[in-house]
Amino acid sequence: MKVLKLASCLFFVLLLSYGEARAPQLTAHDARIKVEEILKAHATHHKLKPELIRRALGNYIEELDPGKTYFIKDDIKIWLEPSEELIVKTIKDFKNEAFTTFEEIHEVMICAIARRNALEGKIDSNNLPKNVQPAEFKEIDWVLSEDELFNRLIRIRSLQIETAEKLEQETKQQFLQRLGKRRYAREEELITHSPTERRQVVLSYALKSISSALDSQTAYFTPSEASQFMIQVQQRLYGIGAQLRDDLNGITVLRLLDDGPASLGKKLKVGDRIIAVNGETIVGMDLIDAVELIRGPQGTRVELTVIRAKSPDSQNSEEKITIEIVRGEVVLKETRYETSYEPFGDGAIGYLHLFSFYQDSKSSSASDLQHAIEQLKREHSLKGIVLDLRNNGGGLLPQAVAVTGLFIKKGVVVSVKDNTKEIQRLRNIESHAVWEGPLIILANRASASAAEIVAQTLQDYGRALVIGDAETYGKGTFQTFTLEASNFGKVNPKGEYKVTRGRYYTVSGKSPQLVGVKPDIVVPGILSQMEIGERFAKFPLPNDEIPASFEDDLSDIPPIHRAQINRLYKFDLQTVLTTYKPYLETLQKNSAKRIDFNQNYQNFLRELEKKEFMSQSIEIFGQGDLQLNETTNIMKDLILLTSEESRMSNPPSPRPSDAKAAA
Repeated sequence: MKVLKLASCLFFVLLLSYGEARAPQLTAHDARIKVEEILKAHATHHKLKPELIRRALGNYIEELDPGKTYFIKDDIKIWLEPSEELIVKTIKDFKNEAFTTFEEIHEVMICAIARRNALEGKIDSNNLPKNVQPAEFKEIDWVLSEDELFNRLIRIRSLQIETAEKLEQETKQQFLQRLGKRRYAREEELITHSPTERRQVVLSYALKSISSALDSQTAYFTPSEASQFMIQVQQRLYGIGAQLRDDLNGITVLRLLDDGPASLGKKLKVGDRIIAVNGETIVGMDLIDAVELIRGPQGTRVELTVIRAKSPDSQNSEEKITIEIVRGEVVLKETRYETSYEPFGDGAIGYLHLFSFYQDSKSSSASDLQHAIEQLKREHSLKGIVLDLRNNGGGLLPQAVAVTGLFIKKGVVVSVKDNTKEIQRLRNIESHAVWEGPLIILANRASASAAEIVAQTLQDYGRALVIGDAETYGKGTFQTFTLEASNFGKVNPKGEYKVTRGRYYTVSGKSPQLVGVKPDIVVPGILSQMEIGERFAKFPLPNDEIPASFEDDLSDIPPIHRAQINRLYKFDLQTVLTTYKPYLETLQKNSAKRIDFNQNYQNFLRELEKKEFMSQSIEIFGQGDLQLNETTNIMKDLILLTSEESRMSNPPSPRPSDAKAAA
């Protein structure tokens, strides 16, 4: 049984405490150049127009105060509703490499920090409101007075303490202290007394605000954020391979990752408390900064000073030791993909869960999945495959093409249209699929981008059934990132950015932008009622379509190469299949009936339908994953239906003895 109430509250109160993003080494000239580079590359916006400035000023205020717990509306009204004169001045300043308007907002933020800290000091923790719900803070506006601000802070404190009460006593104290520590660290970053650092903070926040004004996916990253972004995409890093936790008196080792430098070196142990890195104390340091000290280039050495508990019969309870570890590549295998199977009949149903679309010099999402499929085929009589793309936020576009190519013959997978309006097609050029049998794609509202390309293209070709939430995330734009995936250890100290270059379209000519991928059979999961998706983001690009490319005319190939490529490519092409179409209605009815008669599923769905379900105890009744279990049941039906059709179409030949008897 899994209860989400505590998890959702923890997420919310941690969100209110923010995170620290160290300022990059920026000058006003650098900031202007970066904005101009982004505008030049962007799909639709190429000039800093008044509407973008209006958006950017609002973004800047929300970057400073995303929880709306510092500013009072009168503090910021002139920037929330900027006059034409202010907008013209801001654009003129930008051209002259001045960011005066942003600096003025920043000064108001410093005063707001002082006011909030004074109000925090007046809160009586013994006299707080009860039963405060996270839903209260979902769509809040700016407060109109200091009294309203004080009331909001009181209610947030109540929510934090109520959440902490559900933790063990020691963990509870650490949780509350950690919230305070993160807030103070961020405030210190904003109010730094160094003029240079203050200017760098303003410029980095201004870059974030202007970039995100263009559309919901264009973004500027500080160096540490850029590194973390690439780790999330590639699921690898260079460091020691340890999962760490900030325990205020040091950084505690929670787990050593398999095959990581720390695990292989056998010196660092779970439970060790790191207090210094290369002689620099990290006690009191933000976890992000401490982790940056521990990470470093492959092959370099890092010295850790740790406190370790001694054996029970020792005179002293703890000892301080120094450990040296050689940094290396750490592949986060458990967050790349996983594979398993379920016995069925005289064979098995394969289960592949892909968390990201990644590629490095040693492996990729496509090669890892291919290896997993081939292993399943060797070890079992494979009847069908469920490819789980839930919560897969995307990754590298070429890997979306390669993963799709595991299940189809040659053909167009995706087309991209950039700011020049030219269409380029990305094709699978392999003649033979690795798996040609029954295939289901399981997706949810958090399946995005590359995951949507795979799901929709395989659906377009009739090669797979898509099962899951009523729609996927709806991100049909593609971005380029200034930090190369193959060289993400060398981050620009001035920061990096990703910029939306255009939209992508699957072979049907449809784009999932805003609308997502629609499943063949709706099987709702934990995210099915949440407002997750591109259509809920600020400033998304609109949806559009292009002509389908099932009939590939190679029109995007230069004429000089077209004839040669035509000879090599235009055979063994994937056609649109109707294999599953005769069974779809039966599969839909069977699934709906099972869900209707599954009391655990019905209890689960009733909890999800409550408007305030984020603050309710949402229990997943029964064992395992209800959405995946039903998807597996659909696969079993599909296997039985297709195998029955195969037997009817191809009756077994009579055995020799039967032939004699009949003669």
